[in-house]
Amino acid sequence: MEYHLTTPLKKEDILKFNTGDVVYISGTIFTARDEAHARILELTEKGEELPFDLEGSVIYHCGPLMQKREEKWEVVAAGPTTSARMSKMTPLLLEKHNVLALIGKGGMTNVSEALEDSCVYLAFTGGCAALAAENIKDVPTVHWLDLGMPEAVWELTVENFGPLIVGIDTKCSDLFSEIEERAGKVLSDLNI
Repeated sequence: MEYHLTTPLKKEDILKFNTGDVVYISGTIFTARDEAHARILELTEKGEELPFDLEGSVIYHCGPLMQKREEKWEVVAAGPTTSARMSKMTPLLLEKHNVLALIGKGGMTNVSEALEDSCVYLAFTGGCAALAAENIKDVPTVHWLDLGMPEAVWELTVENFGPLIVGIDTKCSDLFSEIEERAGKVLSDLNI
């Protein structure tokens, strides 16, 4: 199945997804890598308000390359980064904030239960930084630039951002684990 969604997402938008479905997203998404996740959790723990709204949001595991022209940020490249690095922080992030979709590459480990009935993981093919940049129409603002360009939280306005493949759905089905399991079986059958 193929879906076209606009942010902010609603839970009913993602509950119908199955692994392998194709998704395109329009609206606002936020980049966040390791340092941004840590700061979100730190501020949340302190009871401080975040400078952006994560209600029904999409977080893109990405450290974009940006360029400033005439006081306006422009995307040079914005490919996905490896999501596994954020796996440990993701359950708490999802417990505290209504993030409904995560975008990245390579899958995530030990998060399918945390995503159950609440969030999906959408895989974007690595090496597609230029394609991703084409679908980013505006960069309204940046938060926490003190973390450095790749670690800051960039607010991106996207149009038909994708194709994204549902890698982990809300029913705990994990496409990455399933492929790994099948590949392991094929290798063991080959007696290599």
